[in-house]
Amino acid sequence: MTAGTETLARSRIEGLRIGAFRIPTDAPESDGTLEWTSTTLIVVELMAGGETGLGYTYADTGVALILSDLKSEIEGHYVAELPALWSRMTDRLRNMGRQGATSMAVSAIDVALWDLKAKQSELSLSELLGRSRETLPVYGSGGFTSYSDAQLQTQFLAWAERGIIRFKMKVGREPSHDRHRVSVARATIPDGAELFVDANSAYTRAQALEFAHAFVEESNVRWLEEPLSPEDFAGLHFLRERAPVHLEIAEGEYGYESDYFRRMMEAQAADVVMADVTRCGGITGFMKIAALCEAFHLPLSSHCAPSLHIAPGCAVVPMRHAEYFHDHARIEHELFDGAPEPNEGVLRPDITRPGLGLTFKWTDAEPYAI
Repeated sequence: MTAGTETLARSRIEGLRIGAFRIPTDAPESDGTLEWTSTTLIVVELMAGGETGLGYTYADTGVALILSDLKSEIEGHYVAELPALWSRMTDRLRNMGRQGATSMAVSAIDVALWDLKAKQSELSLSELLGRSRETLPVYGSGGFTSYSDAQLQTQFLAWAERGIIRFKMKVGREPSHDRHRVSVARATIPDGAELFVDANSAYTRAQALEFAHAFVEESNVRWLEEPLSPEDFAGLHFLRERAPVHLEIAEGEYGYESDYFRRMMEAQAADVVMADVTRCGGITGFMKIAALCEAFHLPLSSHCAPSLHIAPGCAVVPMRHAEYFHDHARIEHELFDGAPEPNEGVLRPDITRPGLGLTFKWTDAEPYAI
């Protein structure tokens, strides 16, 4: 470390900037249980020694209020105290609960701390964390239940042209239409491509088991995500025991702390673990979940926010792939300089840019400010 970077590393966190933005979707979107026409983005920036760390989460505006409450826990401290700061934040939120919005607030600040730490070290975050792989495979994710067959086909064909070979669609809003929609998707994507479906907790146990067999037999679906409530470990285990052998049950996107993931793994409730840096306690939390996956010999896949998962995804051994979610990818390309584009089905960390490699466009985002 040079004298300049050593001085920077010893500089204290001087301030926390918070922004909340509501960005309209490019078309109405829905899944098995929810409908929406906009997405809320919460952005934070930490300042220390003239350097800035960036973090964000996709969450409700109430997270901005929680972030304001956390300012006192980090201001005046060194970035090198990152593990202690993570604990200080989670302790501060004890009486509010450590799941949901509180964990999303911690996640945004934790990401900003890691971004700042990498910049102070004059490294990309990928170099700081280390790499177990050079690139991160992705799957295209969209196929909303609000889409017509033509919209679904257009989206999937566009991803196929970019070399993506894995595709995920939403099901469960109108179960009577699910088998048709899934068959349309299968006929659209290239031969040999993998097809995933995501029910967002819309099915009963009986429905999930029925569709698990139908999707595999009729459309060679390889992945069924969140068929039941994320807390129904017994139901998920029931389904895993009875689903076709080639169908993987994926769960974890609504996990906010490592204890949830440990209990899920102990219950043998999932074939693939999903975790989201913007929800699970940031990069610090994501790395803890990856360690659990290693201990339980389970693969890990990231949920949404593709730009934030490249560095940690390339670092951890159990990582299989990342979700290239249509809505978040669109927002990140519009409002962040440095947002990555998949090439031949993979994302590659840009080690020429320090930290995350992202810069938030505050001016461009102003029309969406809440």
